[in-house]
Amino acid sequence: MIVALWAILGVVAGACIAVQAPINTQLSRMLGGAPTVAAGISFFAGAVVLGIISFVIIRDEGRSLDWSAPTPWLYFAGGCLGALYVTTAVLLTPRIGAAAVMAFAVTGQLLAGILIDRAGFLGVAVREVGVGRIAGAVLLIAGAVMIRVF
Repeated sequence: MIVALWAILGVVAGACIAVQAPINTQLSRMLGGAPTVAAGISFFAGAVVLGIISFVIIRDEGRSLDWSAPTPWLYFAGGCLGALYVTTAVLLTPRIGAAAVMAFAVTGQLLAGILIDRAGFLGVAVREVGVGRIAGAVLLIAGAVMIRVF
């Protein structure tokens, strides 16, 4: 039961990403074609919402944060990668369509995920690259190309 819940949550999160691309593209258009500004506004809005939610949760749980524990690059790396993704999605969505952008993004996520799992990057559990994973990646790449070409 809990596995199905996690799967559904993953699908919902993916759907949010797909909906986010045209929303940010429309924002960019309405701002006069400024994709980086639209991406920045998107990140600012998300940061405000997450800041409020985090404050409430941390306060309610009575925890305190150790701001000196993470190495400094960890504070910026995720946000920079997210900014690259959102800006790229805003640029590509009107050119190749939302489905193609999502197909290529998911393909990139899967390929990177396979490499991250294989290397155990940043403490991720090591998982071997087997025939099933390779076949899944090949099928996903073929699907992404088919969505764009046909």
